[in-house]
Amino acid sequence: MRHRSMLARHPSGRRRRVPPRGRPPLSPPPPPPGRPRVPRGTTDTVVLGTAPTGTHPTDRPGPAPVPPHDGTPAPGPGTASPPARGAAPDFDPAHDDTELVAARAALAQGRRQGARALLLRTGDDWDRRGHRITVLAQSPYAAAWSRDWLSAEPRSADAAALLALALVHRALRGKEGRGPARDACRAAAALAPADPTPWLGLLLLERAAGSDDTVSRIFGEVRARHPEHHHAHHLMLARLAERPTDRGPDAPHEVYDVAERTAARAPADSPLALLPVVARAERYRVLATAGLEPADPADSAHWTGSRARQETRAAFDWWLEWEHDDHPRRHVDLNFLAHAMACQERTAEAAALFQRIGRHATPAPWSYPDRDPRTAFRAARGRILGH
Repeated sequence: MRHRSMLARHPSGRRRRVPPRGRPPLSPPPPPPGRPRVPRGTTDTVVLGTAPTGTHPTDRPGPAPVPPHDGTPAPGPGTASPPARGAAPDFDPAHDDTELVAARAALAQGRRQGARALLLRTGDDWDRRGHRITVLAQSPYAAAWSRDWLSAEPRSADAAALLALALVHRALRGKEGRGPARDACRAAAALAPADPTPWLGLLLLERAAGSDDTVSRIFGEVRARHPEHHHAHHLMLARLAERPTDRGPDAPHEVYDVAERTAARAPADSPLALLPVVARAERYRVLATAGLEPADPADSAHWTGSRARQETRAAFDWWLEWEHDDHPRRHVDLNFLAHAMACQERTAEAAALFQRIGRHATPAPWSYPDRDPRTAFRAARGRILGH
């Protein structure tokens, strides 16, 4: 039986085109035009397990699924102030969200009002809500405090979502059963039917071990509520990248086609434009873990082919025009793009990205395939910036 991927375009309202934002400190010569956009409203379907034919670079067969680094380090202090040149990366999942950092610190002390007020202000900004609840849920005492909160306010969708994500993270760390986490996610979804965050929790829980049908169905529930959900698309590409292909050593992989089509069908100002770069990093992780690519991405031809350069060039071109300095997960995108530019030795572009990242590094993709992300990030940044 063939299963359908839910990375098909979901109809949504057209976004208003906004003026280009500021440029990074270093601006290289304008790159060639990026890929053409497909008119919105076009639908597309990808069948899981079928590597479609196309013009993508050759790719060797992948191994059995390899769990990715999940990018959930222990919470750090976080900062929004401009970092010093060469400052140590903090790998704080809160990035530069100072309100989130303050609410997390209060929650760790048993004071839930900060988190309560923060989530109330966040409202239905779904990417930001998912990001903030996911970070709060990683706190060691998040499950206990959110249970107390839910006991005091049984109809609080915020408390229920926080408890659900906290149990998901505990289950992923082997400290909680998956059953209670699933039940909590479904209970949270029932309290707030329009909220994709409880479904994001289920996707985090099932991404590595769930069946194709289960993962696709959950992803579909996320996209039915927020078609451009940033975190969910990244999780789905990581899942697709792990699917082996039986079409021979020169067969392309479906994840490239899926990422390209999804990016092309997103609104012009959507960060999903960077998905092809994310897909290439996730596929590299799988191949390098299996010993089919060098353990150091800088030594891998995976990044230097014409298609890889075209993807990276188009993504950087998008960033120059549409940089979302207010998107809650923008540092994730910046790290994936800086990693690709560094692997391709595109010094000017990589330098601009590293300067914009500052100390807000993310474990993925610097940890791929099995590297210390702090060492890898600092080495790449030092090579590009010359210190």
